[in-house]
Amino acid sequence: MTAQESQQPSGDPAALPPGAAAVAAGYAFEGPALDLGALLWDGSCLSGAPVKVPLSVLNRHGLIAGATGTGKTKTLQLMAEQLSAHGVPVFLADVKGDVSGVSAPGQDGERVRERAAEVGQEWTAAGFPAEFYALGGIGPGIPLRATVTDFGPLLLAKVLQLNRTQEQSLGLIFHYADTKGLELVDLKDLRAVVAFLVSEEGRAELKGIGGLSTATAGVILRSITAFEQEGASAFFGEPEFDTAELLRTAPDGRGLVSVLELPAVRERPRLFSTFLMWLLADLFHDLPEAGDPEKPKLVFFFDEAHLLFDGASKAFLESITQTVRLIRSKGVGVFFVTQTPRDVPSEVLGQLGNRVQHALRAFTPDDAKALTATVRTFPKSAYDLEEVLTGLGTGEAVVTVLDERGA
Repeated sequence: MTAQESQQPSGDPAALPPGAAAVAAGYAFEGPALDLGALLWDGSCLSGAPVKVPLSVLNRHGLIAGATGTGKTKTLQLMAEQLSAHGVPVFLADVKGDVSGVSAPGQDGERVRERAAEVGQEWTAAGFPAEFYALGGIGPGIPLRATVTDFGPLLLAKVLQLNRTQEQSLGLIFHYADTKGLELVDLKDLRAVVAFLVSEEGRAELKGIGGLSTATAGVILRSITAFEQEGASAFFGEPEFDTAELLRTAPDGRGLVSVLELPAVRERPRLFSTFLMWLLADLFHDLPEAGDPEKPKLVFFFDEAHLLFDGASKAFLESITQTVRLIRSKGVGVFFVTQTPRDVPSEVLGQLGNRVQHALRAFTPDDAKALTATVRTFPKSAYDLEEVLTGLGTGEAVVTVLDERGA
């Protein structure tokens, strides 16, 4: 993966065919915007009809989708680099390990120059300011950790998939630790407190506020053990990561690109999901209300987003949906990157205002059903989207964005 820096497309809008001119007018925004490319019209790329997304609506979230090899990662990188150039910090969850090259200048070549000319861009190789992180220290990069105390009982109960009664009991355990001044740094600390509270010596400690049954304690301990086996032990501990670090800019004013390297935890999606829940919840808790700023304070890109939702509990989905809905007002945008919109639950998909949809395949009956379902999620269009989405080439996409009024 290489990095590039581009400028706004050039061209003469007056020379466009009438239909193309109407499309170009739809993407003609007055304020700053990210350049996504140029209009394809009758098989030709019209550099005079740039396709953009306003910077001010990127906190309304988005989706980048498409089959393998259709250009999703390049779209992600294109947007991340331009956000950085506009002074907006970016967070990239790099599951496959293929976006780390954002920090290094790209390599010039004939194909690069051809594509830049097609869309009317002036391409210059450039690296972007980046820092690399590792979840819990698993892999290279700055370790990202949180203490169990700061993670909190409600979020931990969702991750451990506890029922309502067990969640309330976990809240009592945290309450006891807080009143006794016991900081729960890692899962071993939590395990020790649970074991104490069901021992002969510790049972009396919670009698006045409901107590903790041996059966419920057993469920909580077994859930902790299962969670540890998925690699969660590495995530909980000190020093705890300060999420404000993600909001920094470089000395030259460009937004810092924070890259979380996740190849080592790809097979442990619940650990990945746990981190996402904590990170977004912590930011939501700490950031002040921002309304609709001229540009977002931070934009997240979560590649391979299906890993977040595979096997997710109802409580987890409710938590993600609520956080995505509310964090917009804090000036934070979230983009999910995945193969098909079906990978994202409808409750979450309904919160995503901007979409870059690359090609989809329809080789099987299931593929055809998925294609039809995807088309139904788009606004009404003059295009036959089922035909268009299966005929797109690499680097081509159907782009649906909000305008500066949020329409």
